[in-house]
Order: sequence, then C-alpha cells, then structure tokens
Amino acid sequence: MKSFARAALAAALLVAASPFAGPAAAQGTVKFGALYPFSGGLALLGDESFRGFELAVEERNAAGGIDGKKIEFIKGDAVDPNQAVGEARRLTSVDKVSAIFGTYSSSLSLAATQVTELAGVPYFELGAVSDPITERGFKYVFRTNATARDFANRMVDSVIEAVAPALGVKATDLKVGIIHEDSLYGQTVSGYQKTRAKEKGLNVVEVLPYSAKSVDLTPVILRLKSAGVDVVLQTSYQNDTVLFFRQMKDQGYKPKAVMGAGGGYSTRDTMQAVGAENMEGALDVDFTQFNTNPKATPGLTEFVAKYKAKYGIDPRSGHSLANYMGAKVFFDAIASAKSTDADKVRAAVLKVDIPVGETATGWGAKFSEQGQNTRAQPFLMQWQGGNLVTVFPEAAAVAKLKTGVGAN
Repeated sequence: MKSFARAALAAALLVAASPFAGPAAAQGTVKFGALYPFSGGLALLGDESFRGFELAVEERNAAGGIDGKKIEFIKGDAVDPNQAVGEARRLTSVDKVSAIFGTYSSSLSLAATQVTELAGVPYFELGAVSDPITERGFKYVFRTNATARDFANRMVDSVIEAVAPALGVKATDLKVGIIHEDSLYGQTVSGYQKTRAKEKGLNVVEVLPYSAKSVDLTPVILRLKSAGVDVVLQTSYQNDTVLFFRQMKDQGYKPKAVMGAGGGYSTRDTMQAVGAENMEGALDVDFTQFNTNPKATPGLTEFVAKYKAKYGIDPRSGHSLANYMGAKVFFDAIASAKSTDADKVRAAVLKVDIPVGETATGWGAKFSEQGQNTRAQPFLMQWQGGNLVTVFPEAAAVAKLKTGVGAN
C-alpha cells in the first residue's frame, strides 16, 4: 500500500513539474484558441484561413502533438473589433488557452492582440497584413506572413519590373490610379503604395478611397476613366472586387492592367461571380497560391491533396496555405520551447531560422525583435483561363504575364 502511495505521489510530482502542466496537460492536451471571422462579411476568407490552421493541427496531432500532448483548439468568432476583444477575453480568461492563432483581418487582430498582450498570452498572427500589428512594442505578438508594406512595394515594383516590360513601355509613361476600401486594410496598403510610387517616380494621377460596403463604384470608375488611368492598383475585399469588375465592364472601362492586393482578388469565388472571361488578365499580389512552381514551395502539392481530401474541393485561396505554414512554424517553436510559458515561447520563436524556399509557401522564417517574419514576401499572380497562376518572380512562376484585362 505504501509503495502504491509513493508511486502515485511520484506520478503527481511529474505532472506538476511538466512544462505543459495544468488542466489541459493533465488530460493530455495543449489548448489553443482559433480566432477568426466565422460569420459576417469577412467569413469566406476567415473560414478559408481557419482551414489551413485546422489542417496543421490535424497533421501535428497525427505526428504525436506537441511534446506528446494533443492539440485541442477552441474557436472564437470575431465578426468585428468589439467581438474580437470579447472573444479574446473569453479565450484567455475563461477557456485558459495557452496561445491564440488567427485572424485574417487586420482590424480584428489589432483589437484582439491588445487583450492577449495584457494577459501575457502569445498571439500568433497568420494572415493579417497591417504593419502596426507588430510595431507596437508588444512582447507576445508574432506574425509569419508578409505585411501591407511588403504588398504595396511588390505591387509598385511589379508595375516597373513586370507590367511595363510586358506592355513595351516605360513605367514612368503609365498613368497609375490607386483605389482602396477605406478600412485599416485599404488605408495602410494604399499609404505605402503612394510612398513607394513617389520613390520610384511613377505617375499616380488618382487616389480614390471608398467604402467596402458600397453598392455603387461607378463614380470611382468614371474618375479613373476620365483621368486616362492605364494601371489600377486596388486594395479590396470580395464584394467590392466583384462590384468593381462588373461596373468596370458596364462602363466600358478597359485599363491596360488591374492589380489587386490579395483580398478579393485571390478567391475562386470572386472569379466565378465576375466570370472567368471578365477576370482574365487581372493581376494579384498575394500570399502564395496553388499554381506555383513546387520547386520553390516544397510541401505545397501535399497540402493541396490534404485539403481536397478533407473538404472535398480545391483550396479557395492562398490564405489557407499561409495559415497552414504559419501554424506549423509556431507549433515547432512551442515544441522546442518545451513549455507554453510566454517568455520561453518568445525565446524559441526568436531562434527560428528557416531559409527562403523551404516551406510550402516558399517563404522562410526569421523573426525580428518585434515578432515579424522578415522572410515572407508576396508573389505576383494573374488570372489566366479561370486559374490564378504565379507569373513573378521567375523562380516561382508557372506562366508568362499576359497583357490586357477582361474579354476582348
């Protein structure tokens, strides 16, 4: 009897001493939050982003979890910033998660991370692009994906390096129009676009904000048309992207190039709503998509197969892939920390060193003191024949850039 008691006490002490000790660990799990917009206007890409995280969890659990503990996640629905705050509070204070993963939308991420930082809980951003997310001096906020500045710079540089050469003209001879929805997403990207365009000497003739909830973008299109804009740079969600293409056709406006900053430009749903013939030739600077050279994106082909096996359809955008890649990087970091203690996790994240070209997105991973991955860069894609194919840089490309937008 005494031997049994001593054995029981020893087992209890081992559990208490475990770096994953606590209610979740006692049940053999590590508990995380999954905070995404699962309903409302952002739900399509919110759910698509979550699917990548979910696949990463399943893959990790099949391989034994983290330090032998299975990953359990609790979903939080962040429809707007206020709800993001409320759900982040619930996940950290009621559900006692060890970390939160998310979130796709910058405004939601900015709100939720204020809660988690005060609570001392790591927050792993896998999709939101607004630069301030990792520029506020927070210790426990980390992001794997590229920022709005990266997107804006790639868009402006693509006008110079890809679009102008394809058109056979000087980039400085092209009239550029910048249009954007007026939330944090659009404001941030367009701001960097204006700065980069000025640095590069591009001729920006219009900068036009609008509400993403707008039901009529005709005034924006007529301004672009009357100014003779050759290249349109748009930062938009799905509904306003669809509206822009439909009304651009209605007004007979045919610029030489239209380029989006991810968002609505990246989804098959947008292409299907607009019509493949009308979306033909549209450019998209974005997270890595699925028609990309697999030599530059090891693991991409396997990811697509897993996605189709689980959800019965092709991936709807590269957001799922970005979340899958990011979650895997952070799972590895937490495992190497051998603890869910926030300071130990931070130290482990800052030690991550993955070269470019060694993940399924083609990105590498190396984090600054601010928690930003400095090895994530968006690619340039184009809608061709109903598919979004990578056209730049050359190492990742599977097709040549074509000129013109829409049916001729």
